[in-house]
Amino acid sequence: MSETSKKMNVFERYLTLWVGICMLVGVGSGKLFPSFTEAVSRMEFVEGSHVNAPIAVLIWLMIYPMMLKIDFAGIKGVAKRPKGLAVTLFVNWLVKPFSMALFGWFFLKVVFSGLVTSEQSSDYLAGLIILAAAPCTAMVFVWSYLTDGDPAYTLAQVAINDLIMLVAFAPIVMFLLGVADVVIPKEVLVTSVVVFIVIPLVAGGASRVWIIRTKGREWFEGKFLAFFHPVTVMALLATLVLIFAFQAENLTDQWFAVLILAVPILVQVYFNSSLAYGLMRLFKVPHNVASPGALIGASNFFELAVAVAITLFGPTSGAALATVVGVLVEVPVMLSVCGVCNRSRDWYNKGVEQSLVR
Repeated sequence: MSETSKKMNVFERYLTLWVGICMLVGVGSGKLFPSFTEAVSRMEFVEGSHVNAPIAVLIWLMIYPMMLKIDFAGIKGVAKRPKGLAVTLFVNWLVKPFSMALFGWFFLKVVFSGLVTSEQSSDYLAGLIILAAAPCTAMVFVWSYLTDGDPAYTLAQVAINDLIMLVAFAPIVMFLLGVADVVIPKEVLVTSVVVFIVIPLVAGGASRVWIIRTKGREWFEGKFLAFFHPVTVMALLATLVLIFAFQAENLTDQWFAVLILAVPILVQVYFNSSLAYGLMRLFKVPHNVASPGALIGASNFFELAVAVAITLFGPTSGAALATVVGVLVEVPVMLSVCGVCNRSRDWYNKGVEQSLVR
């Protein structure tokens, strides 16, 4: 843990603490200033769209810098080492959303059925599904760094995941929410994907190419990206404050829902990371590719998940609350997964070497 602390900046090292503070500030604001909070929650781009204007702007400020970091030229080198990518994509798109739907249904509809109503469990399940259908983008680079991952391969994995997300996210969410008896308008979900993925992806890619071409890579990475780091951090914290303010009544009146929702999320993270890590070892993938791959398969693009949940169900919905719980759970849990990957490196490499000898 000391090694991890040395490698992380102040924000990353204490991210769980900042999230906790934002939760308290948000809940306090929501309880102390209910009229103002309600007025802010009603600020939509289009009436009835459930797209909260302040949160949408803040999410843009988070997503755009992430998209700036993606160099799609890095995809080319993956073709020579496809196993790690294949495992990551298998877990991300063919296992993760469906396993979350299964775990969510089991815990919400069976284990905890007596603690929540049928309508609440359906809303919570919808949020969990949306959370699992969006693979992590930004924090993947932190997890990769903490496990000595191959940065070029990690970048390619993230880039390809983003490309797949453009076409797979909406159909998977629509299918699984349909199974969960939640009726959603296709146009709203597709619009949210366009707004929160396509547009910032195109804007980020175009900006990256133009700035590097005119100012150079050194200026781009040292000045332009550096400028957005504090902006991204402040946007994230402000988004959390608003979300928790909108959820103030739910969090205080139904605080047990946070604990209930944390259970399937925890099971999901450890299940998918273990599956990806084990498959990587089975197929003799190098550890510096396997660890980031396992972490990508377990973490979530919570910015997008929160945005989509708010777009579809509103900022005070149970679905939005479920995605917010994902934010609370993810950071400490993913740090524990990083620790497991690092401590098991010798065991992992020994298994790969023995397989190669055979």
